[in-house]
Amino acid sequence: MTIIPIAEASVVTLMGKVNDVIINPIIIFVFVLATVYFLYGLIQYLISPDNEEIRTSSKSHMLWGIVGMFIMISVFGIMNIILNTLGEENIKIESDGSYTVGDIK
Repeated sequence: MTIIPIAEASVVTLMGKVNDVIINPIIIFVFVLATVYFLYGLIQYLISPDNEEIRTSSKSHMLWGIVGMFIMISVFGIMNIILNTLGEENIKIESDGSYTVGDIK
């Protein structure tokens, strides 16, 4: 009988929770910011067809908005590749604390 309860979880479970609770919401938030930045540049570009200075800055806003969206999609894809590569069948943690990663002990 143990006096102190011990919670056991696998590394994959922890990584999955961190991904679901922390990383994915941050990626979505930054993606939304990049989209808003792009749309802001697009609206500026369409509203001011005569002013060349505003058109130049709005083109820059649109470009950096697209770059930001691309980066966030890439980060999301890389995180999913990492989580799928380190799947639960590849990492096993035994009750005595020993672990195996694939065929490596």
